[in-house]
Amino acid sequence: MVAVRRDSVDPALGGVPGRRGQDGAVPDSADLLQTLRVVALPMVTRFRGITVREAALLEGPEGWTEFAPFPEYDDREAARWLAAAIEYGWSSPPAARRDRVPVNATVPAVDAARVPGVLARFPGCRTAKVKVAEAGSVLADDVARVAAVRDVLGAEGRVRIDANAAWNVDEAEHALRALAPFDLEYAEQPCASLDELLELRDRIRDLAVPIAGDESVRRSDDPLAAASRVDVVVLKAAPLGGIAAALRLAADSGTPAVVSSALDTSVGLAMGAHLAAALPELPHDCGLGTGALLAADVTDDPLLPGDGAIDVRRVVPSGRLLDRHAADAERTAWWRDRIRRCHALLPA
Repeated sequence: MVAVRRDSVDPALGGVPGRRGQDGAVPDSADLLQTLRVVALPMVTRFRGITVREAALLEGPEGWTEFAPFPEYDDREAARWLAAAIEYGWSSPPAARRDRVPVNATVPAVDAARVPGVLARFPGCRTAKVKVAEAGSVLADDVARVAAVRDVLGAEGRVRIDANAAWNVDEAEHALRALAPFDLEYAEQPCASLDELLELRDRIRDLAVPIAGDESVRRSDDPLAAASRVDVVVLKAAPLGGIAAALRLAADSGTPAVVSSALDTSVGLAMGAHLAAALPELPHDCGLGTGALLAADVTDDPLLPGDGAIDVRRVVPSGRLLDRHAADAERTAWWRDRIRRCHALLPA
């Protein structure tokens, strides 16, 4: 895709680019912080236990980029997100093989009665990822939610679940046997560790429900080994250290991949869209429609699902929206300090 030209940047933002490091070196932290804007965006409904999503936006020579690891992640893990942000803002993305990416609807752990309203925010999507195993809920809630999704999508729709590693092996087997009648496309991260996922897969071979790895891959000391042993690998550009690292993981593992987001603003979703656009094959609808879960965004032209897909393009924030949703001084200082600490962990 064509990189954002300097004269296309919203003039309200000042348009000051970061300095490209010499010989591909990482720009120093002062360059990164020069254009820092921290936002706090309200969400339509609670998701991953939060109702407000914070993100740090930075502008590099190639355009705007995003650094938004969740607050509970330590600096070592968050440094990979910063490496991804620098790669996307300070270098051109790889050549795109497609200009639109099919996406799935994402259904938070809501009551079954709210499912039709949630799915209505994802026009044209033929696939839904349903959050299950939420703290405080019971399996009956998950079954009712998945049943409601299947009812809305019909027999031709695709339904996948995501437990975010909340179950042990016994709980996961019990849950998947209860959910399998709804014809699951796959189960994402039902258990925490790779060993647990492999044991679970052996136990449910009769169900023919593929197992997808997310946290067990990107948080592994050997992501390639982990990705090579699951049925589907979930690729998230920021947690994996950038688009190039995610593409290498997909190519080297040979595992069918699905690209997903981490509840990003449209700027972060654009990074994921460029990753999905560069993959040789895209067998699954991608989890890049989560902008529909935000009640506000940073751009007047957000990356929202339309006809079941999003465009592959860079996103230019609006100065007006950045001002409206700016985090307070304390939170901005927190993100500024976090960027400095994570930057110190990056190779030169």
